[in-house]
Amino acid sequence: MKNFFQNLWADSANRLLLGLGFFKLVIHLLSSSTYGIFRNEFYYIAASQRLAWGYVDFPPFIALLTAFIRATLGESLLALHLFPALSGAALVILTGLMARQLGADRFGQGLAALATLIAPQFLGVNALLTMDSFDTLMWSVAAYILILIFKTDRSKFWLAFGLAAGISLTMKVSMLYFGLAMVIGLLLTKQRKHFRSPWLYLGGLIALACLLPYIIWNASNSWPTVEFFRNYGDKVYQASPLIFLLQQVLIMHPVTLPLWVAGLAWLFSKKGETYRPLGWIYVILLGIFMLQNAKNYFLAPIYPLLFAAGIVGVEQAVLSGRFGWLRTTSYVKNLIFFGLLTAPMAVPILPLPAHLAYMRVMGVFNAQSEKFETSIFPQNFADRFGWEELAETMAKTYQALPAADQAKACIFTENYGEAAALEFYREQYGLPPIISGHNNYYLWGPQNCTGEVLLFFSWGTVPELQPFFEQVEQVGIFNCQYCMPLENNSPILLARGIKTPLKQSWPTVKFFQ
Repeated sequence: MKNFFQNLWADSANRLLLGLGFFKLVIHLLSSSTYGIFRNEFYYIAASQRLAWGYVDFPPFIALLTAFIRATLGESLLALHLFPALSGAALVILTGLMARQLGADRFGQGLAALATLIAPQFLGVNALLTMDSFDTLMWSVAAYILILIFKTDRSKFWLAFGLAAGISLTMKVSMLYFGLAMVIGLLLTKQRKHFRSPWLYLGGLIALACLLPYIIWNASNSWPTVEFFRNYGDKVYQASPLIFLLQQVLIMHPVTLPLWVAGLAWLFSKKGETYRPLGWIYVILLGIFMLQNAKNYFLAPIYPLLFAAGIVGVEQAVLSGRFGWLRTTSYVKNLIFFGLLTAPMAVPILPLPAHLAYMRVMGVFNAQSEKFETSIFPQNFADRFGWEELAETMAKTYQALPAADQAKACIFTENYGEAAALEFYREQYGLPPIISGHNNYYLWGPQNCTGEVLLFFSWGTVPELQPFFEQVEQVGIFNCQYCMPLENNSPILLARGIKTPLKQSWPTVKFFQ
């Protein structure tokens, strides 16, 4: 083992990649506790307390990982953000290794890794505990294995690909799109020969076996994930194909554009013919996500592959006298300078006053992925503000109720973020049970809440609730300075005397989106 690490460190290219990965890790660890817990992180904590083979809006991996983190490291921000940071560091290193397998030298490997390091999308996603952080890494693992398969013709590597795809499917079902695009890419190229190999089908069975528990869970719960995805487009920002492409440039950083365009061009060139299915994967996914009006970051996990291919294409073009400027230290300096310039848009590395001033200048460049209005901060920051203040406000409202009402009261929220945040602070602030009809909170049900006394937060208005209760009144309002406008200035309503028992009317509050 000692000799292994000595040999690993002896290679200057390895030292460069490890150094870049370590730098990214340090960035995330130093900024991990700057702001509060993110909306989805509260939701994953709630899911980790109710472990299952699936959830309405995600497979089981993230809940299992969150349960492990809470059991071993606790619930601090540093604990929650450690594994995403490690995943991000691994992604940087893996990008360089993909470039190496494609034929890049030390400089090229480092340049490809640096492009992944500065990409705002990856900086942002690796700053939070989210399934996207790990799913992005597994896409690159799958792409790396495909490179090995095409390079060596070792068909048994399809087993490894199937395992990587299967693990990814326990994180996020978007790997199904990758698999579909890969199959089409194989059919369109000379690599279709792999369809004659039984190892490809065995790899597919491995991937399916990993997904099977989630399929069974869905079947036993009336296919909630299917219903969720039917409604999913309602909240997504409806970008035109041109805007979607421009968003890709923004989330990957404009300064990396020549690199990934060169990568796509090389994959479709004569010299990159061996790896052409990888180019088709990008083109097919781009077309699918455009047609579906998907969120701009759905395509993000494929870009490390394009960075790796791009540097190989550039190196070969340099030999013919073209694109030499991409091989200069000047381009590297531009990557570093502009990467540092835009990093605070994704990672909270500035003090709050400086960050606010920065966002007033740079916020216009944020690539919107959902319809919801944002504050001065984009959602990845705004959704980390206001949650404890909300719990404190709801606690004061609850405690102002008569004792008889307190004994029967529950809190009903509009969405899973509000419900999970209040649940997280429930013991600290002495809150009553929290329920919601949003996503998996609907499946978790009304618990022991009868509906006789309900405090509604950010859900409905007095006239909208009056037909269902004997009495409805507004008893408060919640304000937060930097949170999402969805929560800011939201009314708190008190409803008494439900006309239809809550358990009987529960199906009417279902909200999968």
